[in-house]
Amino acid sequence: MVETREQPFFVHSRNRLHHKILIIGGGTAGLTVAAQLRRKGESDIAVIEPSSRHYYQAAWTLVGAGTYNPDATVRDEETLIPKGVKWIQDYAEEIDPYQRTVTTRSNQQIGYDFLVVASGIQLDWHKIAGLEETLGQNSVSSNYRFDLAPKTWSFLQQFRGGTALFTAPSTPVKCGGAPQKVMYLTADYVRRKGLAGGTQVIFGSAGTTIFAVPEVKSVLDKVVERYSIQTQFHHELVAVDGSKKEATFEYTLNHPQVKANPGAPRPRVTIPFDFLHVVPPQSAPDFIKQSPLADPSTPLGWVEVDKHTLQHVRFPNVFSLGDSSNLPTSKTGAAVRKQAPVLVENLLQAIRGQNPKAKYDGYTSCPLVTAYGKMFLAEFLYDNRWHPTLPINTQKERYDMWLLKKHVLPVMYWQFMLKGLA
Repeated sequence: MVETREQPFFVHSRNRLHHKILIIGGGTAGLTVAAQLRRKGESDIAVIEPSSRHYYQAAWTLVGAGTYNPDATVRDEETLIPKGVKWIQDYAEEIDPYQRTVTTRSNQQIGYDFLVVASGIQLDWHKIAGLEETLGQNSVSSNYRFDLAPKTWSFLQQFRGGTALFTAPSTPVKCGGAPQKVMYLTADYVRRKGLAGGTQVIFGSAGTTIFAVPEVKSVLDKVVERYSIQTQFHHELVAVDGSKKEATFEYTLNHPQVKANPGAPRPRVTIPFDFLHVVPPQSAPDFIKQSPLADPSTPLGWVEVDKHTLQHVRFPNVFSLGDSSNLPTSKTGAAVRKQAPVLVENLLQAIRGQNPKAKYDGYTSCPLVTAYGKMFLAEFLYDNRWHPTLPINTQKERYDMWLLKKHVLPVMYWQFMLKGLA
């Protein structure tokens, strides 16, 4: 459905800022699109990004396992902005797609002809009671933050046995495999240290299975069995008491006991822990949720786009990709790598007054680290269709895949993807 409300081509703003193409977000998706557009000859591009630092978050799992230098995951944002692209170092606060403007925290109002929303994802730590007060203390950590990933490694080194508890929320998250990768590395670590006999590894997940893709699940089921991991599905983390070292979970709506007693209060269970890794619930940034661009079918606020063309379903001059979009696929850098050229091609067609023709098939991949020195690659399309692309058996845990994760993918990211070359 195309929005029919009149949309003026040019809007004078408070500070008379206007760009042909405005990109919200200078993370993986925003910079990749900006670089590809510049290589296609577009000259009037601006990126709104408040952070002075840019992170390669895919390596934080390895940081948390003590096998990657955290400083190697961060670079200055200004060194990554493509030449000829204007960097507006500010927070986007409001989007008005009718007037074609974005208002920033410093009260700049920026007009645009075309908008790309690549604002990433919001980590909702506050939705878990007591979590923010204990993060980074009391053996509670998370690889989802730059300052906390080294804490994960510190707590792991201090671990002497007991219960190692890992969580996954009901919402989509950055890299759906990340909540598990840290768990497998921890399980391997305690084995190597001779602590496995006195350790219970528990996976408290709001999900219904270890992985939705059958070909991936078959591999991970064996990994879970190898480490004697206790899986507790249908469990949503709702509270953490750091001083008592207790985590409280609430049964999800899909839990058999909840289904059997509709309308009754959902049961809760408290699990003591000696080490806790938390993955917070996640959603679109609040300013997206509050905008007309948000998908009305979910409170998580993702930008509502056509899943193949990446064009907004109601505002044809707006496109979105990556974590902030409602694309029904895993939110990974590998997905962005495939989405970006589709979005760029369709955006250029829209600029020329043509209907977008390029199609994104939902491709994403997740490098699933299962031990120190072992990894396999999960690649799939929309509808969880297994789709391997490499001429090797990527369904097998391999050392060469570990080398890919640790050494090759970071180079591809910094030297090729962010420069619009991959």
